[in-house]
Amino acid sequence: MNPIKFEIDKETARGRPTNGAVIAHTPDEFLLDFVLVVPGQQPVVTARLVSSPRHAKALLRSLEDNIRRYEARFGAIPEPVAPKEGVARAVAPGGDGGEDPN
Repeated sequence: MNPIKFEIDKETARGRPTNGAVIAHTPDEFLLDFVLVVPGQQPVVTARLVSSPRHAKALLRSLEDNIRRYEARFGAIPEPVAPKEGVARAVAPGGDGGEDPN
């Protein structure tokens, strides 16, 4: 199978810093807000992805596969430490199916 070729503009190729995510969903789509959390500052959404449930599940499977291969090569990735009381969570669970993420 030949690799897929695609174009990427310079702004997108630079990437965006992120150290957390907030995930919500509706019956028709998943919303993934990638956030940058800096102590003492309001967290900022650096990117938002909107995906169909089917594509979100395919993304999950691909990410799981890539993490397995990464850990086979470089060793286990440590689990995140639970935040202390009063500290904003960098990763939040998904919505209730009808939550407006804004």
